[in-house]
Amino acid sequence: MNLPTTPFFIVNTDKIDSLYSDMESHFKSKWPEGIIGYSFKTNNFPWIISYMKSKGLWAETVSADEYDLAMELGYKPNQIILNGPVKDHDGFLFAIKNGSIVNVDSNRELQWLTELSLAELAKARIGLRVNFCIEDYCPSESQCGADDGRFGFSYETGDLKKAIDFLRERSIPLSGLHLHCSSKTRSLNIYKAIAQVACEIIKAYDLTLDYIDVGGGFFGGVQGKPTFKDYFDAIHEIIHNQNGINANLIIEPGMSLIGASVDYHTSVIDVKTTKNNTFAITDGSRTHIDPLMKKSGYTYEISPKAGDVDRVGDAILCGFTCMEGDRFFKLNDEIAVGDRVIFKKVGAYTMGLSPQFIEFYPTVYAKIGDEITLIRKKVTAEQFNQLNN
Repeated sequence: MNLPTTPFFIVNTDKIDSLYSDMESHFKSKWPEGIIGYSFKTNNFPWIISYMKSKGLWAETVSADEYDLAMELGYKPNQIILNGPVKDHDGFLFAIKNGSIVNVDSNRELQWLTELSLAELAKARIGLRVNFCIEDYCPSESQCGADDGRFGFSYETGDLKKAIDFLRERSIPLSGLHLHCSSKTRSLNIYKAIAQVACEIIKAYDLTLDYIDVGGGFFGGVQGKPTFKDYFDAIHEIIHNQNGINANLIIEPGMSLIGASVDYHTSVIDVKTTKNNTFAITDGSRTHIDPLMKKSGYTYEISPKAGDVDRVGDAILCGFTCMEGDRFFKLNDEIAVGDRVIFKKVGAYTMGLSPQFIEFYPTVYAKIGDEITLIRKKVTAEQFNQLNN
C-alpha cells in the first residue's frame, strides 16, 4: 500500500469498530436502554463525529459551538447531551425545550430554568452535575487532588441539596445526576466511588431518576488495564445489585474510542550534528500530537527508507517549528533522512488542540478496510485567510 506524503493524521476505522463493538456489547448487556454519547471535546473532527453518529452514538457537547456542530452534522436535539460550565443562555433554553439531556452546572443555569413554563419543563430531561471529593474515596487518583474539582454542585457543602430543593420548590422535574470525575488512574475504584456516591445521593434525597451519567475516562483495549466489561460490571454491581436502583446509565466515552484509533505520520527530512548533539528533523511537529508539550513518552514505530542510506544513532527527534522545545525524544534507534516515524494512539486531545502555528492544519486520511481515503486536505493560505476575514 502506497502511503501519502507526510505529515498527516490517519483514522483507523477498524480500530474504532472493534473498540465500540466491545464497549457496546458489555454496556448494553447491563443497560439495554442506556445511552452512549461521544465526547466531542476529545476529538471534534467532523468526519469522526459523523462516523460515531453512524454507529448510533449520541453527541456529548460542552458548549454552544459543539451543540451547533452536532446540529450541523445531523443530530436531532433529542440525541444530544449538553454539559459544561459555560453554557449560553439561549442555547441552554433551546436544548431543554427541544428534548436534549441538559446537566445543570451552576446557579445561573438554575435561574434560567425559571424562565420556562411548567408545560415546557414537563418533558424536559434535566440533570444536576454533582461535585464531590473523589480524592476522599480514591487517594492520589484524582487529577485535582485536595484542591477539588470545580464543576457542579458540592455534595459535601450542601449546595447540591440546595439545588435539589430549588427544583422541588418550583415543581421542576429532576431526571438525572451527572458525576463525571477527572482521574489520573482511570481505575475501577474511581467508577465504584462514582456509583456509590450516586446511590447515597438518591437515598439521602429520596430521588427517582431516569439516568445516572458517569461520564467517560475509561481505558479502551489497553493490555493490563481494566476492560469495558470490568468497568460496567463494577458500576452495575453497586447501582443495581447492591442498591436496587434501576435508573439507566449514560456514559460519555471519547479517549477510549478515538485515542488508539488515530496515527500520525512524519518523515525525517534532515539530520545534523552539533557540538553536543545529533538532531533528526521531521516534517511533523510535537505541537500536532502533544499540543500542551507535557507528554513524557510516545508510542511509535520507524519505517526505514529502503536502500543503502547513512544512518545515525542517539539523535534527538525534532519537529518543523522554530521553537527549540519542538523536540519529541532521544531515539534509541538509528535514523536516516527519508525514514518515516509513525506515532500511534494520538487521537485524543490532539487534532482539536493542534495550533495553526507556522504551518496550517495537516492532511487527514481515513483507513477503511484496506482503502485510504482523503477526508481533509491540508489547510491552504487562502482558506486560512478566508477564515480570518
